[in-house]
Amino acid sequence: MPPKTDAQKKAQKKYMEHIATIQIRTTEERRETIKDHATSCGESVNVFINRAIDETMQRDNESDGE
Repeated sequence: MPPKTDAQKKAQKKYMEHIATIQIRTTEERRETIKDHATSCGESVNVFINRAIDETMQRDNESDGE
């Protein structure tokens, strides 16, 4: 991969100013299972985990109204 240009570095730095990191702990085997599932859905692990969180929160909020 070619080195990043100064413009790319600047853009990445600006983007990262609005991004937070959440760390989770899991077994190596579970990590591979999550990675394989995300890949099979055509997603990155990050996209898959964020989608799973969003869907779960939406479902939880809908069940709170019952």
